[in-house]
Amino acid sequence: MTSLPDLTEPQIRRYARHIVLAEIGGVGQARLIAARVLVVGAGGLGAPLLQYLAAAGIGTLGVIDHDTIDLSNLQRQVIHRTADVGVSKVESARRALGDINPEVHVRPHDEQLAAHNAERILADYDIVADGSDNFATRYLLNDTCYRLKKILVSAAILRFDGQISTYKAWHGPEHPCLRCIFPAAPSEDAVPSCAQAGVLGALAGTLGALQATEVVKEILGIGRSLSGRLVTYDALDASFEEIAITKRADCPTCGKS
Repeated sequence: MTSLPDLTEPQIRRYARHIVLAEIGGVGQARLIAARVLVVGAGGLGAPLLQYLAAAGIGTLGVIDHDTIDLSNLQRQVIHRTADVGVSKVESARRALGDINPEVHVRPHDEQLAAHNAERILADYDIVADGSDNFATRYLLNDTCYRLKKILVSAAILRFDGQISTYKAWHGPEHPCLRCIFPAAPSEDAVPSCAQAGVLGALAGTLGALQATEVVKEILGIGRSLSGRLVTYDALDASFEEIAITKRADCPTCGKS
């Protein structure tokens, strides 16, 4: 992370409610301004996640998505407007984030994340926030973040259910990775897509906001990290549950072998 900037008078006013928090203060806000976060996906999870990270003053926000906006996206992808249908999601996101906080440097990556470009893209960031919608991308991010020693905050939603955890398996034996929970991807029949099974629009906001909170906590080193814990949310029951995760010795990514 780069050296911490001095806060300007407008920044002190903009981030006043952060600065008065003892856990953040002026130094913490300066850390947020100096931070570089990559958000994978400008869809249901990425939309609220990007909004809150921009509002929080994250200095550099990367967003990678190779999709364009469809009318069906607008039920949950609140960063986009009806007028944006057909527009690149990353360009729509850049416009929206500029309206929220023009001080934030938004770096759009209008490309498909794949094995050949993952390390190049992720290398420029401190933390990665995964808002993707498929296991192939989640595994790629998990493995690449492990190799590059990048913190990964990952969430997923479907129907009325969501889950979130933080992965930094390179920190030590008490920190598992995604493959410690899911060593192999479930079949496509076992995990339908949102297009097939549906998703509550507001659920994306709930999990995206939780992701933004965990990203900020990791940047500042405050509170209790979600590493080693998987939190699930049942919107119909209005309940959260916490599941302890342990590192697997035979994990193909972070195991002893």
